[in-house]
Amino acid sequence: MIWLSVLAFMVSCAGCALVLRWARRYSVCAYGDDKPQRFHVGEVPRLGGVPMFLSLVVSWSVGTWMSTRGGDPGSLRMQPWAILYMAAMLPAVVGGVIEDVSQRLSVRYRLVLTLLSALLLVGFCGLSVPRLGWPWLEQSLGGAMPWLGMGLAILALTGLPHAFNIIDGYNGLAGMVATIICLALAHVALQVGDRALAAMLVTMAAATVGFLAWNYPRGLMFAGDGGAYVWGLAIAMASIALVQRNAVVSPWFPMLLLIYPVWETVFSIYRKIMRGMSPGVADALHFHQLIYRRIVRGVFDDDLARRMLRRNNRTSPYLWAFTLLTVMPALLFWSNTPVLIGFCLLFVLGYVGAYLAIVRFKLPGWMQNG
Repeated sequence: MIWLSVLAFMVSCAGCALVLRWARRYSVCAYGDDKPQRFHVGEVPRLGGVPMFLSLVVSWSVGTWMSTRGGDPGSLRMQPWAILYMAAMLPAVVGGVIEDVSQRLSVRYRLVLTLLSALLLVGFCGLSVPRLGWPWLEQSLGGAMPWLGMGLAILALTGLPHAFNIIDGYNGLAGMVATIICLALAHVALQVGDRALAAMLVTMAAATVGFLAWNYPRGLMFAGDGGAYVWGLAIAMASIALVQRNAVVSPWFPMLLLIYPVWETVFSIYRKIMRGMSPGVADALHFHQLIYRRIVRGVFDDDLARRMLRRNNRTSPYLWAFTLLTVMPALLFWSNTPVLIGFCLLFVLGYVGAYLAIVRFKLPGWMQNG
């Protein structure tokens, strides 16, 4: 598993270098200055998803080959279904990369492409949410439960890529969140003896670290829509498969791990609808953007680009710590559904309270932007 993760890191890191050189040569870095989510100076390639997906293709293919033809020396136990996973991811990832290059693929079409990937994963890979964690509710649903499980799987596989796209606002933010979540899922997968899923998750984390070497703190490359879709689909697939293949794992374990990007998306949709906006319209009122403007301390530098870069880099650690507040209890109680549900509710209340405090300038003086 270690050698596979090293391979994934090297492919991703080297791929980012090649993409960066190509993007600068052919001027595919342009990103509109009028975008409300733009918090950098200059043109930066948004193609980090390409080397990360290539890293998964190489590492998962090598792992599958070694497991089936090479004697499986690392006891990875990866089977050809890993190849099916990658093939099903293609429509969403390709759509995200097209948007990163052209900026002309609307949210509607990208949503359709992620839905197509979700349908392929459910239809051909058999992914489904097998239980809700409430036996009494599952018994009352009876024969409707399999259909509900498939519907929930499609919802998760379609929505999570866009959730990661929403939180992908600052250097290292979404990438580090994805790495933390992948490692947490891999830890529990190893606890229950699911080495195949653990290997896939560790390689996903390694591929992300290879990208982060260029993204944080220098901000030389962004993940873009393609990168967010790679993270969202891979993590959603692994989360569903972990619960589906291991009855001892609560379905609320991945829910608590992912509650930050999921609730950020739900709250953003609610906030925009209440303001009379379309949920697909970008704005600058996400939680991480408020932290950037009202909590992160100002940086004094005559150069505007360096000043924005330093403030950008100082924003992400706040959200990393925010994520760890959910990851730690999830790892401690990964089989205890009532406790996991309680922590999910506690996060939602804490998020809303913190958001309102920032918006209304009711933070303690030492936390406010100087």
